[in-house]
Amino acid sequence: MANPLQTGFLALVLLSTAATHADELNVAVAANFAAPMRKIVSEFAKDSAHRIVPSFGSTGKLYAQIKAGAPFEVFLAADDETPARLEKEGDGVAGSRFTYAIGKLVLWSRTAGYVDDQGEVLQRQNFQHLALPSPRLAPYGAAGVEVLQALGLFDTLRGKFVTAENSSQAYQFVASGNSELGFVALSQVYKDGRIAEGSGWIVPQKLYQPLRQDAVMLARGKGKPAAEAFLAYLRADKARAIIQSFGYAL
Repeated sequence: MANPLQTGFLALVLLSTAATHADELNVAVAANFAAPMRKIVSEFAKDSAHRIVPSFGSTGKLYAQIKAGAPFEVFLAADDETPARLEKEGDGVAGSRFTYAIGKLVLWSRTAGYVDDQGEVLQRQNFQHLALPSPRLAPYGAAGVEVLQALGLFDTLRGKFVTAENSSQAYQFVASGNSELGFVALSQVYKDGRIAEGSGWIVPQKLYQPLRQDAVMLARGKGKPAAEAFLAYLRADKARAIIQSFGYAL
């Protein structure tokens, strides 16, 4: 059920910003959130005069671009540490940071029946390649490493790793058949309440640190109506329903 106060606040924000000229908003977005972001951008365009221009990449790479002066005004990261760091360093607006989604990790194969629902395929080790987002750049890759370490398999399997820049590239490695299986974001293979293609093991949360994904307004977005409107929209019921439909927790 919609929260009347939240809905009312959102309506006021959108109405007030619509009264001014429409802005174009540059948003840096973690690769795992690409699919829900595209849908949110489409819905936001219907409800606001502003235009969102998303740029997708690994959280680490986007951080480096922000520090190098990239013209982003809002950042949707795949962790909570990077936005907090930007806020501390003065590149994020103090008090604007919040968790917009909690991600889930899945071990996935494009082949039906290949990955069992307990992840025993990792123990059997009868595969040549395991796709993994870069643990240095992508929080989902770091989570994958945590899982393998918790299972006592990291050293055994590291020779099979095919390292991707981000979760989207890891998905492509598996989808193309270059890797038999890999760690990706559940949102990339989730539809209508289930893994929509191939086979997968939704990794139990006890095996890795929660993937709290934080949003933050960047210094370039401070005082910009489009940035304020979009962040309010991201916290409102319509966007939250979209986020949940892709398998994220809130």
